[in-house]
Amino acid sequence: MRRVKPATRAVSFAVLGTLLIALAGCKKPETESQTQPIVTPEPVVVEPLKQERLALPPLFRDIEKRTFQFFWDTSNEQNGLTPDRYPSRPFASIASVGFALTAYPIGIERGWVSRTQAVDRTLTTLKFLRDLPSGPQASGKGSYKGFYYHFLDMQKGQRYDSWVELSSVDTGLLMMGVLFAQSYYDRDEPREKEIRAIADTLYKRVDWQWLQQNKPLISMGWFPESGFIKHDWMGYNEAMLLYVLALGSPTHAVEPEAWTVWTRTYNDVWGVYQGEEFLAFGPLFGHQYSHVWIDFRGIQDDYMRERGIDYFENSRRAAYAQRAYAIANPMKWEDYGPELWGLTASDGPQQTLQEYRGEQRQFRHYSARGAGLRENFDDGTIAPTAAIASLPFAPEIVIPTTVSMHERYGEFIYSSYGFLDSFNPSFKYDIPLKTGRLVPDQGWVASDYIGIDQGPILTMITNYRNEFVWNVMKRNPYIRTGLQRAGFKGGWLEPKDAEPGKDGAKPGDAKPAPATKPSGTIDPATARALGEAESRANRGNAPATQNAPKPE
Repeated sequence: MRRVKPATRAVSFAVLGTLLIALAGCKKPETESQTQPIVTPEPVVVEPLKQERLALPPLFRDIEKRTFQFFWDTSNEQNGLTPDRYPSRPFASIASVGFALTAYPIGIERGWVSRTQAVDRTLTTLKFLRDLPSGPQASGKGSYKGFYYHFLDMQKGQRYDSWVELSSVDTGLLMMGVLFAQSYYDRDEPREKEIRAIADTLYKRVDWQWLQQNKPLISMGWFPESGFIKHDWMGYNEAMLLYVLALGSPTHAVEPEAWTVWTRTYNDVWGVYQGEEFLAFGPLFGHQYSHVWIDFRGIQDDYMRERGIDYFENSRRAAYAQRAYAIANPMKWEDYGPELWGLTASDGPQQTLQEYRGEQRQFRHYSARGAGLRENFDDGTIAPTAAIASLPFAPEIVIPTTVSMHERYGEFIYSSYGFLDSFNPSFKYDIPLKTGRLVPDQGWVASDYIGIDQGPILTMITNYRNEFVWNVMKRNPYIRTGLQRAGFKGGWLEPKDAEPGKDGAKPGDAKPAPATKPSGTIDPATARALGEAESRANRGNAPATQNAPKPE
């Protein structure tokens, strides 16, 4: 069995030339319509390679601190609910609460809040969630069957309005934060014991099977007025974390076939886009959310074993594809380029048709934006979270992009809690706006911060710094079980690894990487290129890393 380690992106032209000759006899045409699995002579096991980490400029410390303060300052101190957005703050988002519960331990580790303060806030949040009125009624309730309504009243915690659904994936994002708190607060102290116990209660009462109306898939949610949402989670997207949680449940677990059937739809979105061959999803949040809590480096399910990569590498390619799209800039939006890119779900100026460069263009307010084989929409709106939350995947392109955004637009888009949600240099139309404002000669700028965009910024910078969130979550037995029942193997899931919490290490401690490569392996760049097959061997486009900071 060949063991291939991911390496840095750059592959020398000399190596590429050798690979082209070696692969010439088995090369397939490289087209965007290609959806058939790549045939490899034997399974490929991907292991993470200990790479020299690029130093983060001081700007990133400032981004982290400001983004942490968003969660600490805007969450309701009386019940722990976190607003969907701020300063407009119309309602709480249960997904934002999940990110807030993850943010508080980061604040402890960085010295921004004391452990006592974070324990107080976390206990307040978990108790409130535990005690929320639950039931099938259309009003006066905050949850049902262990699931929570997408948006809650900031004070009462009840369903915000009749258009708000009982959300499976947003409950999943909440539960990731709940389980993170369970694993982090590990001291033999009454309040931390209570955190662990309540977290266990909240997770165990989520009835994942109840939302399996079209078994084995899981529905997107439920309305008390109309019943189950007909659409199930399928394809490739942020629901990866949802299925891991559902598979790991000790009380209402779904069967492993749920993962098998879900991944069968992957081939519809596997292909070559902007020179990258990967499992595509247009908005970058789909490539980021699950990775906030789960370290996918070196672990593979059956689908990724066939492809010879892991989901981490897949997300790296997605980031590069979006950057390549911005460089190509087929719609000729202003300022798109190698250091200004990033499409995801975000705020936008308005739902409107306007003339741009002699043709009618559609613009939107809040919407998913993306570039890929599917889920494509681009109206010139850039969301800083799209690039920044890709930091662990591709620091060599994310660092210069983040610095450039701050230098060029920081006066308008960088404020008390870091980067405002989004901006659009091309939108300069004097019309009523859904949100945000027009800056003379600069275009449209959002007026809000959005919790589910702030969360990935903070957590992914932290994961890049020291793998903190990943390493804490590796200790959670429910996450480990969910991954194993989904068929993930290798890496930190291997039995040879110490059982979480039994090795004497503290939560968040990084596990040392092997000091040397196994004897007899070829250099990592060559090995990875071979394992990734034809389309990776002849691409040959080197990254523009000249502006990336040098390691300290």
